[in-house]
Amino acid sequence: MKITRVTSHILQYDLPGELGYSQQYYEKRSAHLVEVETDEGITGWGECFGPGNIAIANKSIVEKVIQPMVLGCDPMDRDVLWHKVYNLTRDHGQKGMPLQSLSGVDIALWDIAGKVTGQPLHKLVGGAHRTRIPAYGYGMMLKRESVDDHVSRFKTEAAAIMDMGFVGAKLKTGLGPREDILLCQAVAEAVEGRGRFMVDANHCYTTSDAFYVGRALDELGAYWFEEPVAPEDLDGYRELRRGLKVNISGGEAEFNRWGWRQILENRGLDIAQPEVCALGGISEYLRVLALCHAHFTPVINHVWGSAIAVATNIQLLAAMPALPGGLHPWEPMLEFDTTDNRFRDNLLEVPLDIQGQVKSSGGFVTIPDGPGLGVVPDRDFIRHYELDL
Repeated sequence: MKITRVTSHILQYDLPGELGYSQQYYEKRSAHLVEVETDEGITGWGECFGPGNIAIANKSIVEKVIQPMVLGCDPMDRDVLWHKVYNLTRDHGQKGMPLQSLSGVDIALWDIAGKVTGQPLHKLVGGAHRTRIPAYGYGMMLKRESVDDHVSRFKTEAAAIMDMGFVGAKLKTGLGPREDILLCQAVAEAVEGRGRFMVDANHCYTTSDAFYVGRALDELGAYWFEEPVAPEDLDGYRELRRGLKVNISGGEAEFNRWGWRQILENRGLDIAQPEVCALGGISEYLRVLALCHAHFTPVINHVWGSAIAVATNIQLLAAMPALPGGLHPWEPMLEFDTTDNRFRDNLLEVPLDIQGQVKSSGGFVTIPDGPGLGVVPDRDFIRHYELDL
């Protein structure tokens, strides 16, 4: 079997309303799918992290840089191909967009391997440690409105997420330390007695401001404080972990095993959040997962994107060993974006229907058992939303 073509599909549509987080507002939803074709008619699908113009730039890396390196190669040699591509691009991108692009290709190769063997991804990895996964919902995005309006809306949205059946709710912060505490208080009140609440700052604080917000989260009982400071500020992460009760989480902006080794040896995280569609794909994710567990750091995957990304993460969460084990082990959760996303809800021939599963099961989702990722994209849907580049 040989690889005959690697294609990037950039999908985009206008959101019904502007959404924001601490770094920017955005009006369009986008997704970057990768399709790898073979001479035996077996096709694999993957996804690259990165929205908008980042996705457009990554398309060039996938098709103009990576594709020539893998054409004619056996797609089953995915580890060989990963190291070939990484070594040949190492001088130009040990992190960032080259790794995001490699991620999509690598995921597609694992999808092919599953289809060749007739096994779902979790079987290829070593089997499912669990048959279902609890899911938490995030929403409560920033908008161009007053603090009072944010507070009122966040309280309503948090209650709605819990009414959907999710086991927890996560909000975005970024209005300013004092204002953000008001948002957290509103969500804590809405969720109290119904599940966990988590806070995602998207690295908007200085260390001192993160301590100010974090001490309030200690009192409010937040489960984790996500990306409180810049990903480069490893000392800040370590100081926050030592000084706060709330779990410090992060890592979505880190790449490959070498970057993760530095984070883990620094002991700045209570919960690691690797992004499989960014750090180097499934091949590298498994190495990062092993590193996290070697440092006794539990993992809750960062999940953002289309149904391809969601399906990939469900498979990987199913195959994740419990850390630690025992009669009642600590369990990972599936992150689920509750905002408008057609690329998650309508991309597949048979939708995952996460919202329906969560509502009917008390907060859990099941594992797709089809070969590879276990899902099939709808090509007519892709053609309808694909940008003409």
